[in-house]
Amino acid sequence: MTRPAARSGSRASADRLARLLNLVPYLLARPGIEIAEAAGDLGVTERQLREDLELLWVCGLPGYGPGDLIDMAFDGDRVTITYDAGIDRPLRLTPDEALALVVALRMLAETPGVANREAVERALAKIEDAGDLVGAPVAVRLPGDTPRVEALRAAVEGGKALRITYYTAARDETTERVIDPLRMLMVGGRAYVEAWCRRAEAVRLFRADRIDAVTELDEPATVPSQAVPHDLTEGIFRPSADLPLITLRIGRGERWITEYYPCERVEAGDGDQWLVSLRVTDLGWARRFVLGLGPEVTVVAPVELAEQVRATAAAALDAYAVPTPTAVPRPPEVDPERAPSGDPAVAGRTQ
Repeated sequence: MTRPAARSGSRASADRLARLLNLVPYLLARPGIEIAEAAGDLGVTERQLREDLELLWVCGLPGYGPGDLIDMAFDGDRVTITYDAGIDRPLRLTPDEALALVVALRMLAETPGVANREAVERALAKIEDAGDLVGAPVAVRLPGDTPRVEALRAAVEGGKALRITYYTAARDETTERVIDPLRMLMVGGRAYVEAWCRRAEAVRLFRADRIDAVTELDEPATVPSQAVPHDLTEGIFRPSADLPLITLRIGRGERWITEYYPCERVEAGDGDQWLVSLRVTDLGWARRFVLGLGPEVTVVAPVELAEQVRATAAAALDAYAVPTPTAVPRPPEVDPERAPSGDPAVAGRTQ
């Protein structure tokens, strides 16, 4: 419940950092400017600007002693930067700093949906051309970056509609769809295509590793005005009250469930057992989920899920059951003296 506040606080800190970085060159270009005028130009209140100026007083170069920190002079309601701590000097990167920046930018460029790739490539070109990194063999690949992801990214950037063959794990089915791509995303180390699905008539997320085939169509992608990208700040799965709630009794070996999946309730039970309640997309997925766990898991609720798990497990056991061998009848005993001459059965025994 504290996540939204933490997220907003983090965003406010990032906004303030950007404002402080812009504030020094702004004041250097306008010595003696009135605080009220500066606040209006920067889009903040006078109180916020004064707090920013107080923070600048403790910012500067490493060492943070006299002559290292940013300094300024006030004349009534006017402010002038008297020492900028070298912020107006061109940035000089060491080879190690430049290499670290190149690696970070390459990772940013390879992460779908994070940034403007063209802008990142331009920044990379400037850094690599400016120093000793020209022609340096720097290559970055993300864990989820595969040839399929690269092909999908190229198709999405081409702005064309796509026909895909997609496996839906929640329903354990494969379907063919025509989609109008919105963007590529990387969430939790997995690549996704967010697109308008013409079959569902809604915005859907398609995991790249579950797209079995993709064909770029001749027609351009046409995204309806009502198509709104998902808010993925809290992940792909967003539990809600309208989704089925299941309760499991788990042993010590299955407690990882509480760390990997968002749970609504976790209670201590008898001995090492825990009672865990969580929302699922549908009971079909929950059935396969439970069957894939160890023997220390019992379905407590709903009853329908317990019956489905029991029936599927029984069917699997029946499939592995060893049939009882059928008895092979023995040939009748033959009296050699009464058997017709030339009987191969008798001949085989009397030789």
